[in-house]
Amino acid sequence: MDLGIKGKYALVTGGTHGIGRAIALALADEGCHVAVCSRSRERVEKTKQELSAKGVQCLGVEADVMKDSDIEKVMSLVGRQWGTLHILINNVGGGGRWGSEIVEETKEETWLEVYNKNALAAMKFTMRTIPWMRKQKWGRVVTITSIFGREAGGRPWFTMAKMAQTALMKTLAKKAYLIQDGITFNSVAPGAIMIAGTGWEKELKENPRQVQDFIHEELPLGRLGTPEEVANAVVFLCSQQASLVNGASIPVDGGQSMSVL
Repeated sequence: MDLGIKGKYALVTGGTHGIGRAIALALADEGCHVAVCSRSRERVEKTKQELSAKGVQCLGVEADVMKDSDIEKVMSLVGRQWGTLHILINNVGGGGRWGSEIVEETKEETWLEVYNKNALAAMKFTMRTIPWMRKQKWGRVVTITSIFGREAGGRPWFTMAKMAQTALMKTLAKKAYLIQDGITFNSVAPGAIMIAGTGWEKELKENPRQVQDFIHEELPLGRLGTPEEVANAVVFLCSQQASLVNGASIPVDGGQSMSVL
């Protein structure tokens, strides 16, 4: 299937590791020119090399999205080099394992940091991208949330932030003046995904029996998901063929979540 996005310009925040990297590479496979940002210069450079090898233009920026000045640095580079964006992937986030299971023992700073890193970062990148999309009458904004952006569960600061991201996408999707300018806003909600160097890998090493019990009891598919499986759903939402999909929150979780909606 020709997804109709060859030659489009895309930005993937947090696009040098895990789900973000998989999305960046998958977009490049469809012929998109891709920009990525990350706090790790080493990962930025490595991902740029991988993208360049696919024959597309690529930009890489070392940036901390907790700093407005770094967000401006990313957007300024895109503006200077490309002058527009067609696709924005709000992937940067985290905090699902931060803090304590005893919620009242968790400092307020954790709540604020997780909200900033997820909901406010997505808002700031989206608001800076919309004018370009409106001007060209075409755009796709996809925010990577979580199954806990659709239903209760997880640590509350993370769930609150992820639900805020979902609400942002759904609310923007109801703005007729944006949608009639050819822009769509959707969320993709991963479940348990195996990403090298992150929580699940550590848990498997430290508590293999506990993880296997979790997989057996909670994951109908019988395994953890992969970043590439999430990326496949995201790339379709970015396509011309997905023009009627707007305001959706799509779980990519192998049946893990309990919500019927």
